[in-house]
Amino acid sequence: MPAADSPAARASGKPDNHAGAPDWAARADQAARSVTRAFGQRLFFLPGTHIGAIARPPTRLGNLFRPWHYWWQAHYVDCLVDAGGRELASGAKFDGAGRPSAGRLASRLVTTIRLRNFLRFVNSYYDDMAWLALATLRLEELAEASRRPGRRRNAYVRRKLTLQFDSASTDELGGGTFWSTKRDFKNTPATAPVALYFARTGRPERAQALLDWMDARLFDPARGLYMDGVRISGGEAVLEDSVYTYNQGPVLGALLELGGEANLARAAAVVDAIATELTLPEAAPGRTAQGAAPGRLVIRGEGSGDGGLFTGILLRYVALAARDGRLPGGTRFTARSLVAGTAEAFWAGRTERDDGTLVFSPEPQRPAGEAYPAGAAVELSTQLQAWMALEAAASLN
Repeated sequence: MPAADSPAARASGKPDNHAGAPDWAARADQAARSVTRAFGQRLFFLPGTHIGAIARPPTRLGNLFRPWHYWWQAHYVDCLVDAGGRELASGAKFDGAGRPSAGRLASRLVTTIRLRNFLRFVNSYYDDMAWLALATLRLEELAEASRRPGRRRNAYVRRKLTLQFDSASTDELGGGTFWSTKRDFKNTPATAPVALYFARTGRPERAQALLDWMDARLFDPARGLYMDGVRISGGEAVLEDSVYTYNQGPVLGALLELGGEANLARAAAVVDAIATELTLPEAAPGRTAQGAAPGRLVIRGEGSGDGGLFTGILLRYVALAARDGRLPGGTRFTARSLVAGTAEAFWAGRTERDDGTLVFSPEPQRPAGEAYPAGAAVELSTQLQAWMALEAAASLN
């Protein structure tokens, strides 16, 4: 079945009306322009390349010693595909007629990731590769809808990375996918996006086997959510029982992609658990979380660095649940409320620079001016997160 978040299937957002309905598409465009203009750059000044700077403003020492964050770039590709889907629906480029389309930037970014990664798409972390594989699948759909197929490159990415996923998804510990080439940790961050990738590339049995392993080993029935993973330590299997927001996202995506009564029932239960376990506590009168009205559902933030992506990733997949007619109406309403409430909180907390670009907070409950005071370096991950949140909201209009 086609991916539920196929960019070609997404309609553009509706304009604001006199009742004050947010124009989520316009807001997402503003976020897209802000990220691409502030963080987008050439790789080593090479023409035709595009990559996201890890922080702005950069520091010389920081650039020398900071890792380049392969998986942040993979989510940058995904965000550009979101913007490209809206371009296709509206017929207008997100950054104006004289600038590259989002799809073209995404294509350049995939090529540049390979250049930056020493002419390889393979790295030491299977979750990193899974995120890039999922993003390139969606980019291929966008290219085909735009009548600009890039099948040769995307087939190459798929072939190389599928081999990696097959080798990492073994019978050790009863199943699941290793997190890294150290092969001492099988976890949700790797297993869930690999399962989703298998589901979207015509291997439902392999995908279901990975979901079944997570259900057996990592699902916490008390919380209704998936724990982090199982680590091999001293020859023993040790459960890492932390629950992270973003891990629930690709599990939800795989459940919806595979479908079937059991998977859809579990997807609905996960949405309900997200609303009860992963949202900010309802604020007392006069102490409402940033951008949130009393009673509004806002998914918590997970800080900066890698955690600066977590809430946005989860919202991408919660939005799929909100649009899935196979789920109960109450579940879809909850999912829609989670997306709209969290996106509104990010938007309400934004600041605007003199050049017109926006800065978003790493956490929806904090204003950006507090999280990033004047002169502070702003991380790419946190800005991609807010962009994802706004794209998720735009997809529901």
